[in-house]
Amino acid sequence: MRGREPRMANLRIFFNTKEGIMRSYTLLALGLVLAAMCGLLTPSVSVAADDKGDGKWVQLFNGKDLTGWKTHPADKAKWEVKDGILIGTGPAGHLFSERGDYENFRYRVEAKINDHGNSGQYFRAQYGPSFPKGYEAQINSTHGDPIRTGSLYPAFNRKLSMADRKKILIMKQLHKPDEWFTQEVIAEGNHIIIKVNGKTTVDFVDENNTYPKGHFAIQQHDPGTVIQVRKIEVMELPAK
Repeated sequence: MRGREPRMANLRIFFNTKEGIMRSYTLLALGLVLAAMCGLLTPSVSVAADDKGDGKWVQLFNGKDLTGWKTHPADKAKWEVKDGILIGTGPAGHLFSERGDYENFRYRVEAKINDHGNSGQYFRAQYGPSFPKGYEAQINSTHGDPIRTGSLYPAFNRKLSMADRKKILIMKQLHKPDEWFTQEVIAEGNHIIIKVNGKTTVDFVDENNTYPKGHFAIQQHDPGTVIQVRKIEVMELPAK
């Protein structure tokens, strides 16, 4: 063992030199490449903080067909999937989730609406014809209705005070027509938050807790509307 000490000392001196350090990094890099080729390393993937592979986000639209969704027989809207996009056209109608017991959740869509189009992201909705009962996060960039995307549409309570209406109505344009945007609804009990592209537009408490649970739905408002949706997902939250 003692006969090896001079050799080990020489190696330590070499690896402390600039050349030795560079060779050390080269050897390390080669080792990592070999490990990756042998399947010993797994590539790192960057994900959003709230999406870290915990299985909570559930995709409700598969990008292929209308599995998990249904319409009311009396509705005349046309719903189809083209190139991974859900498209609604034609007369008024709504596309409902099969499940009707969503209560507390984060409910997020990526959508775009045509010029002068009008749609909505319904939640805790009641299955039925025409315009269903339930809450609606508005989708509207340039329609004649001045209530824009990011609003909690006031139809759930026609007797809202002016002060409460100001809390839930957005009158300015938050996105252009035919431009993809993200709208998220967070509903916990009677507390409702709406976000557009990550920015909070509504933070409201419905004292009446008008609709405690129900379906999700996408609205096709009128024949002049083309609503397109490429992602629909939910993260269910525990009861409060």
